[in-house]
Amino acid sequence: EVQLQASGGGLVQAGGSLRLSCAASGITFDDYTIAWFRQAPGEEREGVSCLSTRDGSTYYRDPVKGRFTISSDHAKNTTYLQMNSLKPEDTAVYKCAVGQAGLCWYPHFWGQGTLVTVSS
Repeated sequence: EVQLQASGGGLVQAGGSLRLSCAASGITFDDYTIAWFRQAPGEEREGVSCLSTRDGSTYYRDPVKGRFTISSDHAKNTTYLQMNSLKPEDTAVYKCAVGQAGLCWYPHFWGQGTLVTVSS
């Protein structure tokens, strides 16, 4: 059973940084994507960033390009989302998710969320 544990959220001032972690277990397939999604209050969930384990490719949605960086430590089975220059509009519950290779934004497995609050 795939399990994903997200952590690292918190309260930060605008312009600050946070690093989210997603610890994965139970993944038995070789190629997959791991992505971060977020959902702000009253808003639809949106994909933020994705990493392909097949070739290490990374993808970012426009609102976070240049500010967020996704990376993975295979030895620790952990994926990170480094978030810099945070803005109040980044406030949301962030979740990590694992999906089939090539399908970043349509994952099969979800972790629980971690709340990020950016104050102005």
